[in-house]
Amino acid sequence: MPYLLLYIASVVLINYAFAAAPGLDVLWSAWGGLVFILRDMVQTRFGHGALLAMLVALVLSYATSDPTIALASAVAFGVSECIDWIVFSITRRPLHDRLWLSSALSIPVDTLLFFGMIDAMTVAVVGTSLLSKFAGVSVVWLLLAWRRKGAASQDA
Repeated sequence: MPYLLLYIASVVLINYAFAAAPGLDVLWSAWGGLVFILRDMVQTRFGHGALLAMLVALVLSYATSDPTIALASAVAFGVSECIDWIVFSITRRPLHDRLWLSSALSIPVDTLLFFGMIDAMTVAVVGTSLLSKFAGVSVVWLLLAWRRKGAASQDA
């Protein structure tokens, strides 16, 4: 449950931050990596219930931040969630592999859609966002792989 609440709060706060202080886009884009980690943890725990959490976060974002930011966030998250859903639904790979594969496909799409829609597409902002998101998902991938390896060695 903590990941769910942190995920919703992070989406709302990051959307508010982009609207309140657009001059700090590079900082907020780095924070985006945390949102993707939390989203992956919510998906791991609640499966497709992550879509409901995203909807709650986006409604709250619409009420608390600039509607343009909320709409861009909704479109970007919606498309990236669909990509994740497809990967999770058709892939039979271990969880940590599905997380990384879905992120490798959805992160660039999400990033380009969001920053394109809020007219903040700069090399610094997009680069920071991509690096922070891929760093975050790589950490999650390593932790899950390590945990799986540890469980396998205990079974042996």
